[in-house]
Amino acid sequence: MAVATRGARGGSTFRGLFSFRIFISAMFSLLFVATLSVLFTTNPSTSNDESDLPTTGNAYVHRTFLALKSDPLRTRVDLIHQQAKDHIALVNAYGAYARKLKLDISKQLKTFDELARNFSDIASKPAYKKSLFESDGPIDEDVLRQFEKEVKDRVKIARMIIVEAKENYDNQLKIQKLKDTIFAVHESLAKAKKNGAMASLISARSIPKSLHCLAMRLMGEKISDPEKYRDEEPKPEFEDPTLYHYAIFSDNVIAVSVVVRSVVKNAEEPWKHVFHIVANRMNVGAMKVWFKMRPIEGGAFLEVKAVEEFTFLNSSYVPILRQLEWAKMNQRPESATNDANIKNAKSLSMLDHLRFYLPEMYPKLYKILLLDDDVVVQKDLTGLWKIDFDGKVNGAVEICFGSFHRYAHYMNFSHPLIKESFNPKACAWAYGMNLFNLDAWRREKCTDNYHYWQNMNEDQTLWKAGTLPPGLITFYSTTKSLDKSWHVLGLGYNPSISMVEINNAAVIHYNGNMKPWLDIALNQYKNLWTKYVDNDMEFVQMCNFGL
Repeated sequence: MAVATRGARGGSTFRGLFSFRIFISAMFSLLFVATLSVLFTTNPSTSNDESDLPTTGNAYVHRTFLALKSDPLRTRVDLIHQQAKDHIALVNAYGAYARKLKLDISKQLKTFDELARNFSDIASKPAYKKSLFESDGPIDEDVLRQFEKEVKDRVKIARMIIVEAKENYDNQLKIQKLKDTIFAVHESLAKAKKNGAMASLISARSIPKSLHCLAMRLMGEKISDPEKYRDEEPKPEFEDPTLYHYAIFSDNVIAVSVVVRSVVKNAEEPWKHVFHIVANRMNVGAMKVWFKMRPIEGGAFLEVKAVEEFTFLNSSYVPILRQLEWAKMNQRPESATNDANIKNAKSLSMLDHLRFYLPEMYPKLYKILLLDDDVVVQKDLTGLWKIDFDGKVNGAVEICFGSFHRYAHYMNFSHPLIKESFNPKACAWAYGMNLFNLDAWRREKCTDNYHYWQNMNEDQTLWKAGTLPPGLITFYSTTKSLDKSWHVLGLGYNPSISMVEINNAAVIHYNGNMKPWLDIALNQYKNLWTKYVDNDMEFVQMCNFGL
């Protein structure tokens, strides 16, 4: 019994284990069938950025699944299909990159778009669509070869264009970065130029310590011995029209002395030359002491006067004086250092506008040569008085070339009054060395003409500042053009003037901010000025000009 009982229990256990294994096998079979059912009944998900090449849900999965067993060409179709999709994405990416850079390559953009369409159009052809993508039967290998050939041809073209485009994009990107760098450098350069111009302007308009020292020393000399520097009686030569007369209007003692010394040293008959120097009341004493201590060589004549001695120059008669008084009354303290105000301070100076009153200042003279204080004379100038002026008033060297330094450069031709009265292409000339026929001046009433235009420009709408624009207007059509060798300009700003041109010039002009008596002077031209400085004068040595 006992044995039978154990056998019965063992048999039950074996049967239970066998039944459990059958149950597990059945469950796995059901799961396998369910998985297959899902694969054949569920649509595969597609991403939004897929290309337009045909991928139909059940049919595509069904073909792919069956191809593993039935048709190996299906795998080849799928590979070609994927290669086409990849190149469509690549072409579209380069097209988008080109649009982002906004490059001027519309031809390439069009090519990229056509390539993308061509890839999509291949699969859309009825022959390929029916035989390769919609049919569940065997694939025709000839059709597949033709399809593959067309895809590969387009792939080859796409790769060639992409290689070319990549190099182009890289270069364009470098060019764009270079342009950005150049733009930034230009911005910095413009800012530096503006600051430099402002600093140069302040330096040019300011009085250097050495000049201030010289003026103070000269005034101290006058105060210490007033009898020695008493004014002399006017000499008859000052009004003799048969002599060669010069007008120099300046407060700069050493600059005026250089002009006078350079004229006299290069004159063939210096005793026939007469200099009329006019300074402001503050500096006229120092100017007189200088020429008392250092008389002119060669017997030339010289007189020094203050602007205030010409009593007819008052605000009721002179427009610029009236405008100067108005500017002083209306100038705000916070704008005193403004760039425009610094420039206007010189342009509104009566000393600069004396050139428009020469016939009234020297009524007994026929001709007079106006010299700026920043010129150096290198040759005898008496030949100027022998030039036939053909009835013209002003003899000057024209400075225009091409479209530069025409009247349009100095005046506002959008103003109807200027537009109606002058030719914008008329050639401008230079101040600095101007021989004026005073008889013709009086006949043409040039001073009245100057007054009219200066009054019209009270609000500075006709021209901004300076004495050259009103001079161009006043002597319009009454200027005699002189040979350029008489007057060479630019030594105060242009470092590229030919030394041959400079050596052949009768007068060289340091117009610009880099005056030869300043530390900012152009070194290559400075010796042409310093050789006429009276270095033996004790005050020049004491004031440490550093020349």
